[in-house]
Amino acid sequence: MAEDYPRLPAGFRFGTSTASYQIEGAVDEDGRGPSVWDTFCAEPGRIVDGSTGAVACDHYHRHAEDVALMQRLGAGGYRFSIAWPRIQPTGSGTATEEGLGFYDRLVDALLEAGVAPMVTLFHWDLPQALEDSGGWLSRDAAHRFAEYAAIVGERLGDRVEQWCPVNEPNVVTMLGYATGRHAPGRALVMDALPVAHHLLLGHGLAVQALRAAGVKQIGTATNHSPVWSDSDSEEDCAAADLFDSLWNRLFADPVLLGRYPEGFDETMPVPAGEDILDDLATISQPLDFYGVNYYNPMQLAAAADGSELPFEQCEITGYPTTDFGWPVVPDGLRELLVQMKQRYPDIPPIYITENGCSYGIGPGGDGLVDDEPRIDYLDSHLRAVARAIEEGVDVRGYYCWSLMDNFEWAEGYTQRFGLTWIDYETQARIPKRSFDWYAAVIRANS
Repeated sequence: MAEDYPRLPAGFRFGTSTASYQIEGAVDEDGRGPSVWDTFCAEPGRIVDGSTGAVACDHYHRHAEDVALMQRLGAGGYRFSIAWPRIQPTGSGTATEEGLGFYDRLVDALLEAGVAPMVTLFHWDLPQALEDSGGWLSRDAAHRFAEYAAIVGERLGDRVEQWCPVNEPNVVTMLGYATGRHAPGRALVMDALPVAHHLLLGHGLAVQALRAAGVKQIGTATNHSPVWSDSDSEEDCAAADLFDSLWNRLFADPVLLGRYPEGFDETMPVPAGEDILDDLATISQPLDFYGVNYYNPMQLAAAADGSELPFEQCEITGYPTTDFGWPVVPDGLRELLVQMKQRYPDIPPIYITENGCSYGIGPGGDGLVDDEPRIDYLDSHLRAVARAIEEGVDVRGYYCWSLMDNFEWAEGYTQRFGLTWIDYETQARIPKRSFDWYAAVIRANS
């Protein structure tokens, strides 16, 4: 009897995702400038294991090997990010030919292998020089980002099918500038809200720049989660609603509806004499798809008196957890997709641009990586996508996070999300059982 694999509609795209700083390494080669993550990693205590992305998976030198892995997988698409400091070392000015040349070679190799490229322009590695002049707190960053988008769009737009300007602007705002858990490590709490506006403005300006370069398919890659109240109390429900606005709607409403959630307009910075509506018209440029990154729901309660924030995140119980401690809630993905369709009836086709799990299971005595929990995770989440499609949500593809184990930001190398095991000492690539399972799913749906 044939194995019961998840079934998705004809033409559904199965792919994988990575990010430049997490896999490339080669941080001091071919003119690349320092990024905020290079700086952040150099600060003692910032990274759990004291590591950096200086070498990571050495993808910069081993990309041909990694493209061969994707071909073996049968991936229809590969979402990767361009390292802005590799193109413009200081975040502005003339582009480096070496940096552009690397991505030229990568895109050509992908196309030769039958893998459609999806490019993310900013996956968190902001050039340090831009951070030194204000970073995303400054409106200027949005305009520098548009110039960078134009350079990359003009160089790769003839071959790259799909584009995501900004990865997870909510995570950059909340973890990078509000709490300081991620680079650049600022802890501004609610004073970080200008970052949200400038990231969104940068997205809109980049969409315009990419369109001018002839790019056809542009979307997003935004982290979204269902937000649950810890109880039925009025206080907890209000806290959950506020967090939902900050995490989800603050970043989706301007892009999809051309407005901020109620009460947020007046908190957003615009130059004297200018109208927020002009910025919102730029932010809400028409899109060809909407990318959703999903990992788990979030549960919120009202904070205790005297807390810096009006809400606190609660542990979600009753579900298994990954090695990261995140609850495994497959139906949360279906819930989220249905909610997005209800909130935004005119939302363009959706792609799951990230979904995956951390399990540290390594090679056994036979050299095989038997990561059954990851197979269970991916199986259940793909079935959740199938159920959402049955309920009328137009989902066109699923990009598993991640092709390979990599540098997991503030967690360093302590968390492994990959379909492929990386031996960081030898840089050996060992496809896990989940890799072979995912390849079988792709074959079963082809």
